[in-house]
Amino acid sequence: MKLSARKRLLWYVGGALLALLPPLAGLADEPFMVSLASRILIYAIAAVSLDLILGFGAMVSLGHAAFFGAGAYVVGILAFHAFEGVPLASGPIPVSGTNNALVSWPLAVIVSALLATVIGALSLRTSGIHFIMITLAFAQMLFYFFDSLEAYGGDDGLSLWSRNDLAGLDLGDDTTFYYVCLGSLAMFMLICQRLVNSRFGMVIRGCAQNERRMRALGFPTYRYKLLCFAIAGAGAGLAGALIANQTEYVSPGLLHWTRSGELLVMVILGGMGTLIGPVLGAAVLLLGEDLLAIFTEHWQLYLGPLLILVVLTTRRGVYGLLLGRGNDGG
Repeated sequence: MKLSARKRLLWYVGGALLALLPPLAGLADEPFMVSLASRILIYAIAAVSLDLILGFGAMVSLGHAAFFGAGAYVVGILAFHAFEGVPLASGPIPVSGTNNALVSWPLAVIVSALLATVIGALSLRTSGIHFIMITLAFAQMLFYFFDSLEAYGGDDGLSLWSRNDLAGLDLGDDTTFYYVCLGSLAMFMLICQRLVNSRFGMVIRGCAQNERRMRALGFPTYRYKLLCFAIAGAGAGLAGALIANQTEYVSPGLLHWTRSGELLVMVILGGMGTLIGPVLGAAVLLLGEDLLAIFTEHWQLYLGPLLILVVLTTRRGVYGLLLGRGNDGG
């Protein structure tokens, strides 16, 4: 089978399995699988957003969880003020909280994108190990900032009384919430596919290979990379808004550097520079954690070597393994 045919088959089979998962879980009498699959889809969105800057732009960030956690906190804080009936901001025109997803989710995306713009504007003036360390520093600064917010639970976190309201949909139903997560992932992947295949995407890939040459050709590489960084932050913010709803809980742990490390592992494990790879990486990592935890509390001891084996023996992670030899990503 030709490579392009294998790619299409992988997309079609994967899409069909995701669409049919809730009824299949019901037939197997395993309803918890729907909740686990929702978690995988949410982390897949965050991993795909990281792959935009890592896989296509060669920008290795150890602070991506900052945008993930910020999106979650926007939803949590707005829901907290809506339930308590306390204005979010006082003044001539008091600003109140809300539990409406059509307000809080876009706001989570915007706040995360703005944070990414500010952090990226400073971080992208460096490169290499300096870029890695400055993104890590910013993420940890935000981690300690939210950890110090005693009004919103501090290091204990903040519980939501219910999931957000979305256009009459019952997000409290796990199946409904699953399809919302699936639709969000499909929408974000479509946007990313259009981006990476556009002139913008070609410039970002060119910067990853030889930024000096791209500047010599007249491209304002700094602005292109900053925009890419902001879009990645927006995607992570969307994932954060969804994880806050799934768990009905937010905490500073969502912003910790170890969360950024998990997202990096998902991207590398699934296949950098692809769009479906991070989705596969999220599925393999989270399913591996869940399955191994059934048999042993020391599941990390067994999962680690398996991840190393996959990365060392395949060109593009799990995605490359499924496509076989001669794959070129996609």
